[in-house]
Amino acid sequence: MSLVDVELDIGGMTCASCATRIERKLNKLPGVEATVNYATEKARVQAPAGTGTDQLIATVEAAGYKAELPSAPVSSSGVTSAGPEDETRELRQRLVISTALTVPVVLLAMIPALQFTNWQWLSLALAAPVALWGAWPFHRAAAINARHGAATMDTLISVGVLAALGWSLYALFFGTAGEPGMHMTFALFGAPASGASEIYLEVASAVTVFILGGRYLEARAKKQSGAALRALLELGAKDASVLRDGVESRIPVAALAVGDRIVVRPGEKIASDGLVVDGSSAVDLSMLTGESVPVEVGPGDRVVGATVNAGGRLVVEITRVGADTELARMGRLVEEAQTGKAAVQRLADRVSAVFVPIVIALSLVAFAAWLISGAPVELAFTAAVATLIIACPCALGLATPTALLVGTGRGSQLGILIRGPQVLEQTRTVDTIVLDKTGTVTTGSMTVIEVVAFDEVTDRDVLAIAAAVEDGSEHPIARAVVERSRALVDGSEALEVAEFVSHAGQGVQAMVGGRLALVGRASWLTESWSIDVSPAVSDAVAAAESAGGTVIAVAWDGALRGLITVGDTAKASSAEAIRRFRALGLNPVLLTGDNAGAADAVAAEVGIDEVHAGVTPQGKLDLIRTLQDEGRVVAMVGDGVNDAAALAAADLGIAMGGGTDAAIAASDITVVSGDLLVVADAIRLSRRTLAVIKGNLFWAFAYNVAAIPVAMLGLLNPLLAAAAMAFSSVFVVTNSLRLRRFAPRI
Repeated sequence: MSLVDVELDIGGMTCASCATRIERKLNKLPGVEATVNYATEKARVQAPAGTGTDQLIATVEAAGYKAELPSAPVSSSGVTSAGPEDETRELRQRLVISTALTVPVVLLAMIPALQFTNWQWLSLALAAPVALWGAWPFHRAAAINARHGAATMDTLISVGVLAALGWSLYALFFGTAGEPGMHMTFALFGAPASGASEIYLEVASAVTVFILGGRYLEARAKKQSGAALRALLELGAKDASVLRDGVESRIPVAALAVGDRIVVRPGEKIASDGLVVDGSSAVDLSMLTGESVPVEVGPGDRVVGATVNAGGRLVVEITRVGADTELARMGRLVEEAQTGKAAVQRLADRVSAVFVPIVIALSLVAFAAWLISGAPVELAFTAAVATLIIACPCALGLATPTALLVGTGRGSQLGILIRGPQVLEQTRTVDTIVLDKTGTVTTGSMTVIEVVAFDEVTDRDVLAIAAAVEDGSEHPIARAVVERSRALVDGSEALEVAEFVSHAGQGVQAMVGGRLALVGRASWLTESWSIDVSPAVSDAVAAAESAGGTVIAVAWDGALRGLITVGDTAKASSAEAIRRFRALGLNPVLLTGDNAGAADAVAAEVGIDEVHAGVTPQGKLDLIRTLQDEGRVVAMVGDGVNDAAALAAADLGIAMGGGTDAAIAASDITVVSGDLLVVADAIRLSRRTLAVIKGNLFWAFAYNVAAIPVAMLGLLNPLLAAAAMAFSSVFVVTNSLRLRRFAPRI
C-alpha cells in the first residue's frame, strides 16, 4: 500500500491535551498515522494514497478544531515564508484591559476602609466584563471540550469563574449582598447559608487575569516556532549578477532559471546551487557543514546556494533553483523535525484532567447530600458553588508562569535564554548530550597551532615571511597567519612585498625583501618548485593533517624554511564542561562534519569517548533519531545552520549564542556566551525551575483540596476562598522567588 504525506495547519488548540485528542481521532482512520504538534500548530499525517484531505480535515473538525492545508507562499529559496498566526496581540489586549479592571475590584474586596456605600455595584460593573469577555477564550474552549466529553484546565477555569460570578449575582439580586452599606469582613468561617451576603467578584476577575497572564507567556513562546525557517530564508542571497550575452545585470534570485550563469565576486553569497564554469576560489561552506576551513573550488566543482565566496571571482552555472536547492531542503528538514517533535503535556493539564471531574462530582455530591438531609435549597447551593470556587485554580495559574518568569529572568542575567515551560520537562530526563565540534567544543575560527623552523631560522622569521606574503589574501588560513605574526612581530618590522601571485588551491608567491618567498602546500613546493622536502618533514605534515590541522610550508631562497600548522582549537573550558555533564548524569557524544582525525584529536583532548565524524546535516538529524530509537533522551548542542534540523529534532535543543539565527530559532535553550560551562548551568537551572514548578503545583492543589471538605460542609465564607487562594498564591510566588538565588558553579 502506497502512503502519502499530508501536512495540515490546526487551529483552536488551547493546550497539549488538544493535540493528543486530535491525534487519537486521526489515528482511528484506517491506515493513518498522525503526529500533531501543539507548539507549531501543525499535523503531519501519513495516510493511504486513497485517503482524501477532505476526510482528514473533516475528522479534525469533528473533534472540535479547525484544519486546513498550508496556504503560505513558498519563497524563492523554497522555504515556507509565512510564520504562524500571531496570537499574542489579542491575548495582550485582553490581559491589559482585564488587569486594569481587576485591580480596583481586588482592592475594594480586601480593604474594608475602601468599601463605600454601594461599592459592590461598582465591583460588579468592573468585574463582569473581565469574567465574561476577558475569560471568553476559556469559556469557548470549555464548551468545545464539553461537547466532546472532555475536561481540561479550561473547564476548571471556566466553571470557577462563572460560578463565582453567578453566585455573586445571586447574592446581589436575591440575597443581602446588594444592600447599601454592605461590608465584607475577614472572618474565615461563617455560619451555613451565610454565603448569600457575600460576593466573589474579586475571585472571578483575579483568576481570569492570572490565567490570561500565563497564556500570554505561552503564546509568546509559540510565536517563535516558525523563526527557524524565517532565519533560513534570511541566509539566501536576495539578488544575483546574471551573465547573458556577455552582459551582466542584477536580477532577483526568484527570477533565476536552471542554465543561467551568474558572476560571484569575493565576499558575495552564491545565489543558488550550481557548477563552477570559470574561475577558482575558496568557498566558505560553514553554513552547510559547520566547519571553518573553506573549500577550494574550480571549474567543474559543485557549489551550494547561500555559501560565501571567500576568494576570487567565480562564474557559476545554475543547476537547481527554488524548492530544489540545498537551502530549501535544510528548511524542510527543520520543519519536519519541529512538527515531529513529541508534544509535551503541561503538568497542570495532566493533573486537571483528573482534578476537574472530581471537583465537579464533589460539588454535585455536596448539593445532593444537603438536599437529602433536609437542608434548604439555598444552603445546598451555597455548599455546591463554594466547592467549585475553592477549587478555582488561582495559585495553579501562578504556579508555572511565576517560576518560569523568575527562572528565565535569572537565566537571562546569566546569559541563558529558556524558550518555555515545555523545555523544562525535557531537562529532567535527558541522559545523552550530543555536541557539535566546530564553534561549540572548539573556537570555530582558524588559529596558528604550531610553528616549526628549519636551517637556523627562527619561528618569528618564518611567521614574518609567511605573513608578508599572505597579507594581501582574504583566505581564513592566511588571516590566521597574519594575525599571529602581528601579535609577535612589531609593525615597524614590516617587509617590502612585490610581485604577488596566487596559485589557486596550492599556494602563493611574492618577492619579499628582494628574495622569492613561497607559502603553500608542501607537495606544491616539491612538484612545482623542486624544493627538497625530507621524508621526516612529509611524515610530520601527514601526522598534523590527520589530527585535523592544515599545514602550510614556507620557503625562500630555494629551500624549505619552516612549517606552520593552522587549525581549530578546543575552547579552554570544554574539558571541564564535559566533566560537569558527566556529573549531571549526561553521556557526551561528539558530532562533526569534519574528518575523523580532527574529531578524534578534539575528543581525546576534552575527554569524550563516543565520536561521529564526517556527518552531513541529514546525517546529524538521522543520528539524533537513531539515539532516540535506542531509548535515549537526547540534548543537542550546536551553533550552525547545519545543526538546525538536529536541534529541532532533539528532545532538548541548545544553541550557542554566537551561532546562526536558524540554530538559535530551532533550539529550546540559547547560551548567549557560547561557553560550554554555561550549558551545564543551563541544564541545572532548568531542572531547578522544573522542581519549583512541581512544588508550586502540588501546594496550589493542596491548599484547595484541604478546603474542599470545609466547602462541602457549608461552612465556607467567601473570604475563606479569597484568603486560601491569596495564601497559596503568596506561597507560590515566594517559592518561585527562590530561583533568584541560583548561582553558576565556579
